[in-house]
Formats: sequence, structure tokens, C-alpha cells
Amino acid sequence: MRALPTLLRVGVAETVAYRAEFLVWMLTTTLPLVMLGLWTSVADEAPFQGFARADFVAYYLVTLVVRNLTSSWVSWQINMEIRSGALAMRLLRPIHPFVTYLATHVSAVPLRGMVALPVAVLLLVTSGRDALASDPLQLVWIVPAVVLAWLITFSIQIAIGSLAFFHEKSIAVMDLYFGLFAVLSGYLLPLPLLPGWVGEVAAVSPFRATLSIPVEIVTRRDLGAGGAAELVAFSAAWAAATLGLALLVWRRGLRRFEAVGS
Repeated sequence: MRALPTLLRVGVAETVAYRAEFLVWMLTTTLPLVMLGLWTSVADEAPFQGFARADFVAYYLVTLVVRNLTSSWVSWQINMEIRSGALAMRLLRPIHPFVTYLATHVSAVPLRGMVALPVAVLLLVTSGRDALASDPLQLVWIVPAVVLAWLITFSIQIAIGSLAFFHEKSIAVMDLYFGLFAVLSGYLLPLPLLPGWVGEVAAVSPFRATLSIPVEIVTRRDLGAGGAAELVAFSAAWAAATLGLALLVWRRGLRRFEAVGS
């Protein structure tokens, strides 16, 4: 753990060095702004299923911030290192690869926040502040909710990236993951607007914990501190499950990788 500050500094340096790629990645997380324009035009006519214009503004701007704080590209990094053989060098280091991956990706979070937060705060103050929760005992749960959302996303992507141990085209699974994420996490539209069984599946899926739960804690005025705590407990359960899955796939794949290398 004494090496963690150094790893974080290296991660920040890498993010700054590859700032063009970093900005391109950030642009891929701006879909909430597109959806904001769509749904506010609908709500201008009349509230849609209980969502007024201010509700959509608050929802999608908070979604923009949460998405930028919790997104990760570690699956692509692991996939590339496995296929190129670069992982072998990482395995020679005395630090578990998960720790180095974690440090690299955590170090980029403040930089993403610096870009997304000013835009969202400005628009929220002018257009959507009345749709935000105001109970401080509820809002305090946003911190663990965001941390757990990041951990779940990171763990799922570790598991998907580790599939490259078994199949070189495994990164295609990431496309499937993002499709499910876009629908079931609340990224495209709030979960209460999902129809029938789709909404029921989304409500209990890990995707809800990766995005919708932090957003709900900030925007649901009827939630309360107890409701927020229950949502965080739900996220914690999925964080433990997805981290366990990531470790399982990684360890089995690593044995295969080492056997081939020997």
C-alpha cells in the first residue's frame, strides 16, 4: 500500500500525457446531454409520466456527472495486454495487477470530474435545482453510492477483460455489456419510464447500482435517509458479487495464461 501514492501519480501523468485520448473518452459519456434535449422538448408540452422539465434536467445532468465519475476502460486495457503479452511484464512486479489497474483508473476520476462538474452545476442551478433532494441525511449517502458504483463497473470490466485469456475476440462482450448498461442502468432514460418486465429486471440488476442509484439519491425527494441507506446496501451486495466474479475469472484465466507461457 506504500506504493499506492506513487501509482496514483503515475496514473495522473499517463492521463495528462494521453489527454487527447482522454478527451475522446469523455466525449463518449455525453449521451445524457442528447437525451436531455430530447426529453425536455417532450416535457415542455406536458409532464411525462410524472417527470416535468426540471425533473429531466436534474436527472440527466446528475447522470452526466455520475457517469464521468464511475466509468472505466480497464476491460480494453486488460484485453490488449493479454493479447500482446504485455501482461507478463506486469505479473513480474511485486504488486497485484488489480492494484495497478485500480490506481491508474482512480487517478483519472478527479480530472473527469473537473470537466463535467462545472457544466452540470451551472445548468442545475439555473434549470433543475428544484428537482433535487434537500435532505442532508439522504444526500450524505451519495459518497458510498458513487464509490460502490465505480467498484462494480471496475469489477465487471475486469471480468470482461479477463475473458481474453480464453478467447481473443472476447472484447465483443463489452459491446453487449454497454447495450445492457445503457438500458438497465438508467443511462438512456430513468428506470421508472422502462416498460413492464424490463423495469422489473433493471430494478434488481447490478446495472442499477452502477448509475441509477447514485442519481436516485440526489434526485428522489421522497427517498429519505433510510431509503438511501437501503439502496447503498443493495449496491454493496452487488459490489461484493461482481468483485468475486472478477477474481474468479482472472485467476482461472491466469492459470491458463501461465500454462501457455511455460
